[in-house]
Amino acid sequence: MTGPVLAVDQGTSGTKALVVCPERGVLGTGYAEVRPRYLPGGLVEVDPAGLYDSVVDAGRRAIAEAGEDVVALGLANQGETVLAWDPATGRPLTDALVWQDRRAETVCARLADHAEELRQLTGLPLDPYFAAPKMAWIRRHLTREGVVTTSDAWLVHRLTGAFVTDAATAGRTQLLDLDRAEWSPRALDLYGLSGERLPEVADAAGPAGTTTAFGPEIPLTGLIVDQQAALLAQRVTGPGAAKCTYGTGAFLLAPTGDRPRRGGSGLVSCVAWRLAGHTSYCLDGQVYTAASAVRWLTDLGVISSAADLDPVGGSVPDSGGVTFVPALAGLAAPWWRGDVRGSLTGLGLDTTAGHLVRALCEGVAAQVAELAEAAAADLGAPLDTLRVDGGLTRSALLMQTQADLLQRPVEVSALPDATALGAAALARLGADPALTVEDALPDWRPAAVYEPRIPADRAAERRADFRTAVAALLGS
Repeated sequence: MTGPVLAVDQGTSGTKALVVCPERGVLGTGYAEVRPRYLPGGLVEVDPAGLYDSVVDAGRRAIAEAGEDVVALGLANQGETVLAWDPATGRPLTDALVWQDRRAETVCARLADHAEELRQLTGLPLDPYFAAPKMAWIRRHLTREGVVTTSDAWLVHRLTGAFVTDAATAGRTQLLDLDRAEWSPRALDLYGLSGERLPEVADAAGPAGTTTAFGPEIPLTGLIVDQQAALLAQRVTGPGAAKCTYGTGAFLLAPTGDRPRRGGSGLVSCVAWRLAGHTSYCLDGQVYTAASAVRWLTDLGVISSAADLDPVGGSVPDSGGVTFVPALAGLAAPWWRGDVRGSLTGLGLDTTAGHLVRALCEGVAAQVAELAEAAAADLGAPLDTLRVDGGLTRSALLMQTQADLLQRPVEVSALPDATALGAAALARLGADPALTVEDALPDWRPAAVYEPRIPADRAAERRADFRTAVAALLGS
């Protein structure tokens, strides 16, 4: 297959589209903002029409900028965002409940006795972050009509008329039998969703229909959840390495090969991707608030944008004794305490904006270091490298702090849009089965490598301070 592909990354706060040519690189880009509503009580929802319009808008802009036709489409999605919709018309029947939404805590509370059974079956802990609790909540409180699915199945249906999801996205629901990569009748029964019509679980690369939403007819040949798309684009495909994407949240994924690892460290075991019927797995750890915590500081007026992190944080040599646990939407892995809220401690009259910025960077980096340590424990060997991508990797302060607390090199991707590039690679694979995965992936090189600058004992001390602050929250 020759010719460029359109890759669309439908994210929490916006949709990014790229037209990617294997020989000439990125030919065109498009972006359309999405505005989730953050409501009291941990509710986060978004108008589904806004999601679909953002996909079409960003895709058309990218194609217009490229100035040439594309031969295939790849779509990456948010993972755990869900809605009910009418399969006959494609009309949404509810708002979309965003992955950060906590309203399904009541569903999880009722299933507490089955938490370990569900974790063994699906690889996921019982938490409203995942799709199934939200799906059950919608059925109990909003509507019994239509189908209830993750947002990708609705977007694909609107684009092509097909009713599919990929195995990695299905693995984010807590309804997928992890070992067989098929819907689990037992999990569906526990959630009261046994009678539901669910999308077909498909490979990440392969024809899933065609669309004319962007102009001429284009085959949709790549489907994947966002973090797994970035994992693929970063060429982190074997054990020993991990990638972390610093977006709205921060997400660390470490491959485990062709068998799932159900460790005891609090990480999620999930599908990395399914290609040509073969399922690959990974460990997954989440920090719910990364860029969203930076936006919170911005909204308070402490800084004017994420671009201020380095100049403001660089105005002081350290955090001045301030510790920030940025659990502004709860604590995810490895603690799984969505009810916990963030804390700022060690404040004094001498505390400046620089100290708060430093403490925020330490808080995000310390959580990622905890995830890396948990992954190493589950894998039985330390992670030698961490490859990173996402908007916040532009902050040298955050990346240096990450290397210091991790005591490992941090390799910043030269690919700013790893998720979209992963979706592009899958679109190419799906359109041309003769390609190998290696051939389809973009060349990888680091834009920068951050080496630890502090000794191990100092890093351990700083991480211990953070753990103490977390322990205080968990005990409160």
